Amino acid sequence: MDFIQITVIDVIDIVVVATIMYYLYKVTKGTHTPSILTGILLIYLLWVVVKALNMELLSAILGHIIGVGVIALIVVFQPEIRRFLHLIGTRSNQHRDSFLGRLFDMHEYHNDHLEYVSPIVKACGDMSDTKTGALIVIQQKSDLSVIAETGISIDARISSSLLKNIFFKNSPLHDGAVIINDGRIVAAKCVLPSTQQEVPVSYGMRHRAALGVSEVCDALVVVVSEETGHISVARNGEMHSNLSTAQLQAELLKSAA
Repeated sequence: MDFIQITVIDVIDIVVVATIMYYLYKVTKGTHTPSILTGILLIYLLWVVVKALNMELLSAILGHIIGVGVIALIVVFQPEIRRFLHLIGTRSNQHRDSFLGRLFDMHEYHNDHLEYVSPIVKACGDMSDTKTGALIVIQQKSDLSVIAETGISIDARISSSLLKNIFFKNSPLHDGAVIINDGRIVAAKCVLPSTQQEVPVSYGMRHRAALGVSEVCDALVVVVSEETGHISVARNGEMHSNLSTAQLQAELLKSAA
């Protein structure tokens, strides 16, 4: 009896498929997508069985459905496909930038932008104490100019006082998000895309918007809840809630490093 021979190519094949499945799970986690994919898999298995039984009419019908379904899947899963490609691209850029940073000693560039951390942490701490809602989007590598254009241009140096004034309940700019880039407040009252994930009932519109924008770009999004005063951070479609100011500072320093 011959044993199945496994080559290096087979191992690489398995690793690549496992990696793709992992990223697909990460992108679709918390959505209805796994249930839809299960239904599609069942239809495909039914088609395979029907073909094996030589049921020509039913096989032809299911074959046409599957053929047209490929186009339908691209339309239905367009947000997930975009998130998946973004996730792959973000990981690739992070590895490339890490290598270039070590090669050319580019860490000085990041240090120049660490000055925005303290004002954001102080402002969020104060707004948390007063339960003042806030939504702050910190640009990383993805271009947020399109989102910034939905708001009001400011172009001002970051300060805790300015952030608190923007999100003051009676301020005309408090409703919406602030965009921060290169240590400056670029715009306020910006409109963000809302997430399509299933989220906890406790999440308000700010949390949904924070998750939404973090799904389509690599920005770090800070949320202060108006109901509870809790500080949260969203990145890559994941929300880390109820952070202390020390934990918020660590997240900001991590993103700037």
